[in-house]
Amino acid sequence: MSFRDNLQHLRATRNMTQEQLAMLLGVSRQSVTKWEAEKSYPEMDKLLKICQVFECSLDDLVQGDLTGRSPEPAAAVPAGPPTDVCGYDEHQRMLAWKVPTGVAAILAGIAIGLFFEGAADLVPVGARDGLFVLIVLAGVLVGLVFLVPACMDHAAFQRAHPYVEDFYTEDDRARARKSFSAGLVGGIALIFVGIGFLLVLGEDHARENVALFFLMFFIALGVWNIIHYGILLGRTNVAEYNRSVAEELEVEDIVGAQVDEEVRSALLERKRSGEKIGAVCGVIMIVATIVGFVLLFAPVFSSGDPSSFNPEGTSAMWFWMAWVVGGLLCAIVTILMNAFGKKE
Repeated sequence: MSFRDNLQHLRATRNMTQEQLAMLLGVSRQSVTKWEAEKSYPEMDKLLKICQVFECSLDDLVQGDLTGRSPEPAAAVPAGPPTDVCGYDEHQRMLAWKVPTGVAAILAGIAIGLFFEGAADLVPVGARDGLFVLIVLAGVLVGLVFLVPACMDHAAFQRAHPYVEDFYTEDDRARARKSFSAGLVGGIALIFVGIGFLLVLGEDHARENVALFFLMFFIALGVWNIIHYGILLGRTNVAEYNRSVAEELEVEDIVGAQVDEEVRSALLERKRSGEKIGAVCGVIMIVATIVGFVLLFAPVFSSGDPSSFNPEGTSAMWFWMAWVVGGLLCAIVTILMNAFGKKE
C-alpha cells in the first residue's frame, strides 16, 4: 500500500480536511494535495509529525497498510467550517495574560519603589535610594519571568505553525472588537484615576511619593487592560499572523518550506526586497548621522575655537533635523521601492 493511500485513509478516519492537516503540520494545503497526488513527498520532519498526529509508526505509514484502520470518533476533527486544530486561540489567550502581566509587574515595581522611597517613617533616609533600586529590579525580574517564557513559547509556536487557517467568524471578531473597546476605555479611565491621585496628593510635598505610587499603580492596571484586550483583538487577525511569520523566516527556511513554488517565489521576493530596503535605509541613516555631526560641530570647525561649541544652540537643532530628514527619506525610499517592485 502506498503512502498516499495511507494518508488519505488516515485523514478520513479523523474527518480531517487537507486544510486542517496542513495547519497541524505547518504547511500549505497545496503541499498536502501534492502528497496525496504523489507529485511530491514530505520531508522527514513532516513524516514524523504525521505519525504523531495519527498515532502510527513511520514504517506503517510509509510501507505498511493502514487502510484497514477503523475510524476514531473520539479523536475526530469536526468537518465543515475551519477549526482551530493547532491550539492557536489557546496560545494567543495565554499570551494575552503573560505579556501584560509582565509589563504591569515592571510598572508596579516602580510604583512600590516610589512608595518606599518617600516613606520617611519606614525607611531610613540613607537607605531609600538603594531600596528603590532593589524594588525596581525585583519588579523587572518578576516581569521577565512572564515576558521571556511568553516570547520563547510564541517563537516556538511560530516555528511549529508558520501557517494557520483563519477559523474565526465575524461574530468572533465583533466580540473581540467590543471587548477591546471596553478594555481600552477602562484602561484609559484607570490611568486618569492615577493622574487624579497625583493632582490631589501631589500638592503636598510630604505625600508626593505616595501620589506617584498611586499614579504608577493605576498606570500599571490601565496598561495591563489595554495590552490584554489588544492581544485578544489582534489574535483574530490570522492573516496578519501568517504574514508576519512569513516575513520572519530566513531564506533557507523559505527554500526548504513545503509550499507551492508560486508561494515560495513570492516569499523569497518579499525577503529580498526587505533586505534591499533595509540596506538602503541603513546607508541613508549613516549619511544622516555623519551630516548631523558635521552640522553639530560646524561652529568649532569654522572658528577653530573649541569653546564655541554649544550643545543647545542652532547647530544642535540641525543635528537632530538630519535624523528626521533621514527618517523621512527612508520612508520615501520604502514606498517607492515597494511600488516599483509591485510594477515588476
